[in-house]
Amino acid sequence: MWSTLFSRFTFWLSLGGIVLAIFFMRQANVAEPMPKVPYPAPKKPVDHAIAASGLVEAFGENVSVGVPVSALVAGVKVKVWDRVKAGDVLLQLDDRELLARRGVEEARIAELEAAVARVEEQLKRLQSVTDTGAVSREVVATKSADLRVVQAEKASAVAAVAQTDILLGRLSVTAPRDGTILQVGVRAGEFVQAGAADPPIILGDLDYYQVRADIDEQLAPQVEEGIPAVGYLKGDTSHPLPLEFVRIEPFVIPKVSLTGASNERVDTRVLQVIYRIKAGPGVRLYPGQQMDLYLGNATLAPRPE
Repeated sequence: MWSTLFSRFTFWLSLGGIVLAIFFMRQANVAEPMPKVPYPAPKKPVDHAIAASGLVEAFGENVSVGVPVSALVAGVKVKVWDRVKAGDVLLQLDDRELLARRGVEEARIAELEAAVARVEEQLKRLQSVTDTGAVSREVVATKSADLRVVQAEKASAVAAVAQTDILLGRLSVTAPRDGTILQVGVRAGEFVQAGAADPPIILGDLDYYQVRADIDEQLAPQVEEGIPAVGYLKGDTSHPLPLEFVRIEPFVIPKVSLTGASNERVDTRVLQVIYRIKAGPGVRLYPGQQMDLYLGNATLAPRPE
């Protein structure tokens, strides 16, 4: 009797264990609810258009102002948002060495001027002697040659001063055209390298903007001269920005501007198309912003009321 009861007890205990195991396994397989997306992905605002990504630039392209020589920065004459005219001084490089050289060259010129005056006076006296027995022609010719030598040395010294003045002028880095200072990446006392990848100053015209659109080379045959386009700042589909066609860049280049999308190809080449853009109501543009472009005869998405 006791063995029968024990057998039944173990049977139901085993069965209960199996049921609990199945229950917990099913609970473990139940997927947790997906969290809500804090910022829903923007919907494509147009259909049947060539999609492209672009970067906002100052109209006429940003100017990376470089320095002619590697030198110490003596002074920065501008700051961000300053409007400048062509020829305004932006940077002053250290010119102490050239100023010292110019002082030596000017002293040399003064010395040679005195030497020229002295030789001219000696030659004048020799030429005033009419007695050929007292002063031979060879002596006069030698003194004339001496005068030509010191005159040539003086001319060389004057040319050296002019050359130093040109080099001094190059140390005053000026604006190549009218525009607005977009970025200042150097301070007084820092050393700037000629030909550096990061320019010390970036200049641009902010009265108007342009966007440089990168179009994958597979879609390049569909792009025609004057193709219309509409642009949206990255993630903002509520403010369409009409664009005015400027030109197609005639050279296909490797893709360097990346959007960060997971399915983005980086081993491709792109055709660049330039559009002019003017900031619309309530839209503030900054050079370097990313923009989504749609090229072709597409209808703008309606603005939300």
